[in-house]
Amino acid sequence: QVQLVESGGGLVQAGGSLRLSCAASGRTFSTYAMGWFRQAPGKERVFVAYRSRAGGTEYYGDSVKGRFTISRDNAKNTMYLQMNSLKPEDTAVYYCAAAANSLLLRRGTVDYWGQGTQVTVSS
Repeated sequence: QVQLVESGGGLVQAGGSLRLSCAASGRTFSTYAMGWFRQAPGKERVFVAYRSRAGGTEYYGDSVKGRFTISRDNAKNTMYLQMNSLKPEDTAVYYCAAAANSLLLRRGTVDYWGQGTQVTVSS
């Protein structure tokens, strides 16, 4: 069993930055591909980014490429999402996710979800 807890969300002006964190319980963090999804009001949950189990591979959704950076620290059981140049369309609840591998994670076949953290970008 893995529990994921997100933090770092909030209200920021367009062009600003936020850093989300996802803290994982248990000693199996490094065996999971980790990623972020987001869900805007009235819309489906969509993939944002992932980082492979050992951290060597990363991948981003087209809407965040060049602005967001995903990282993980397996020694601390923690994953991060650095969000720069934020836009109002980035407003959403952001969810941390863990999956058996990166392919499954990108498809949304996730083993564990966090509870979500709200990010609001004002124009």
